[in-house]
Amino acid sequence: MFGELVGTPGVVERLRLSGRAGVMALHGGLESGTAEAAQRLAAAATASLYTVVQPDELRWHVPSIHYDPAHSSALRAFLSHVSVAVSLHGFGRPGYEGVVLVGGSNRRLAGSIAAAIRRRGVVRAISDLSRIPRRLRGTHPANPVNLPEFGGVQLEMSVEAREPAAMSSVVDAVAAVLGREQRSLCIAGG
Repeated sequence: MFGELVGTPGVVERLRLSGRAGVMALHGGLESGTAEAAQRLAAAATASLYTVVQPDELRWHVPSIHYDPAHSSALRAFLSHVSVAVSLHGFGRPGYEGVVLVGGSNRRLAGSIAAAIRRRGVVRAISDLSRIPRRLRGTHPANPVNLPEFGGVQLEMSVEAREPAAMSSVVDAVAAVLGREQRSLCIAGG
């Protein structure tokens, strides 16, 4: 599935290797604003970046757990370079308006990111996995966000959380936390 997607004309993989923290957007063009926010977040946190962006006429949702690095040299390069990742996604579900679901395997970092989003007070952040729908938790071991050494955090942003002002607030909050994480990784890595 993933190999077919990245081989489809018009689909663009973007890779920029920088810091040991990484930012991903796997459904760019499909989940509005996620690829652009990932680029902004990576720049603000001096983090590495990996995105997959579909053209407007393509609406192919390949679940994250099917993004097998064996089918993409760019994804392999990203995952071998970073030690921790944040993946940006979009969703729409009744009862979850104006919310960011903070999942993924790195629960320490998820807690820090959720707290930073809450302090800004623009959108709600839910990080308790028992309150996040199972399919949106981002905790599956095959999900690329969980493959780096220290795992990662999956941010599922509601439609309202992807509106420009809300998205800006979320990106700024996450950038502050990821920037600290990046400095910590640099110190730990020597």
